[in-house]
Amino acid sequence: MKAETVSTPDRSQSQALAALNKAALAIGQDLELDQTLQHIVDSARELVSARYAALGVFNDERELETFVFSGLTSEQAAEIQSYPKGRGLLGAVLDGPDPIRVSDVSSDPRSEGIPPGHPPLTSFLGVPFTAGDEIQGNLYLTNKQGGEEFTDADVELITIFASQSAVAIKNARLYEEVGRLAIIEERSRIGMDLHDGVIQSIYGVGLTLETVQMVVEDKPDEARRLLKQSIAALNDAIQDIRNFILDLRPRRFEGDLAAGIARIIREFEANAMVEVEVRLPEDLSHSLPASVSQAVYLTAQEALANIARHSRAASVSLGLEQDPDSIRLSVSDDGVGFDLQQQDQIVGHGLANMRARAEELGGDFTIESETGRGTSIRLQLPLRE
Repeated sequence: MKAETVSTPDRSQSQALAALNKAALAIGQDLELDQTLQHIVDSARELVSARYAALGVFNDERELETFVFSGLTSEQAAEIQSYPKGRGLLGAVLDGPDPIRVSDVSSDPRSEGIPPGHPPLTSFLGVPFTAGDEIQGNLYLTNKQGGEEFTDADVELITIFASQSAVAIKNARLYEEVGRLAIIEERSRIGMDLHDGVIQSIYGVGLTLETVQMVVEDKPDEARRLLKQSIAALNDAIQDIRNFILDLRPRRFEGDLAAGIARIIREFEANAMVEVEVRLPEDLSHSLPASVSQAVYLTAQEALANIARHSRAASVSLGLEQDPDSIRLSVSDDGVGFDLQQQDQIVGHGLANMRARAEELGGDFTIESETGRGTSIRLQLPLRE
């Protein structure tokens, strides 16, 4: 009986695919555009053993918008007098759609030389990266290590990698655009809140002081009463501004849940001037899943910010409990409360975000509130699947 022959993949091919997978994972780790671009050039240089790598992003007029490089020391980069303009070999790459590979940059007729101060270049491999049918820029590598020029396998790897990189760049740009729109929306919300609250309060104080000016000589007692009222109103406006500052602090979390909650409580007490009764377990685990710790931290921070801005509470309590199966957060106040049926108000309090976090992690989020009777929120997240 004839034995069946089973083919096995070439070792070098398997190694190349593993390296490509590693590079693809590296560029998918970040959504920040600058970090994504740097990951791309670093990974590409390692992928095909190039001495140098660079990525250029161009606008519709073929003007260089972003240029990122890898393999140069800071001293070498400082010596370069000008960055590429998208002409010569780089311009030919932009014309696409095929990769360009040459063994010696200086001998290629399309080359326009290298900028003064740039290290010498020998072999070259350049590929365009596209979004749809539109070429957005180029990725190029030079000075193949361990060989005179880049190989067919290198071309294939970098072509695939460039396609993956284009998706990563698109995602990073969308992430930046979402962030920009969120900032615009937040500015609009802040402007409306300031106009409806703090600015109107200060305007009212101004009107009262005008009245004081008119009655101070004939009705000094009335003037003193109005001055006292104005001082109280200004103190309220100052408190409102302090609460805005509290709400606008950046979301900082470094992984230690107990330390993070202690910090936001200190900030809350300093800005809202309300003491918080805290109940934290002495043996709070430091090995909680990162997603769970962050969700608890952000929920606690947003709950305290909402209390500072809306509740007019005299007392606040925050409790955290943990067992092997779950972790539970509760935040309560004795403030003005609100009507749970008013959905717009719920969104305004940020409670929708808290609920979304709980649902994403398979947990539960509940709210109890009534006008004039304060508010309580409870978050429970599983620690086991």
